[in-house]
Amino acid sequence: MLADAEHIAMASVARVDVLVSWNFRHVVNLQRIHGYHDVNRRLGYPALEIRSPREVLGDE
Repeated sequence: MLADAEHIAMASVARVDVLVSWNFRHVVNLQRIHGYHDVNRRLGYPALEIRSPREVLGDE
């Protein structure tokens, strides 16, 4: 989970548009996403868009 937290932190600091992941347990998880948004808000970063590849690519 440390690598997942680092991945999210780096994406937040870099202010990426969207973080795409297949990791549904630790990353693409609505409850956790709300937590990431809370941390980002407290630290002055924008909310991070976190999506699954299927949401980004559709049914190609």
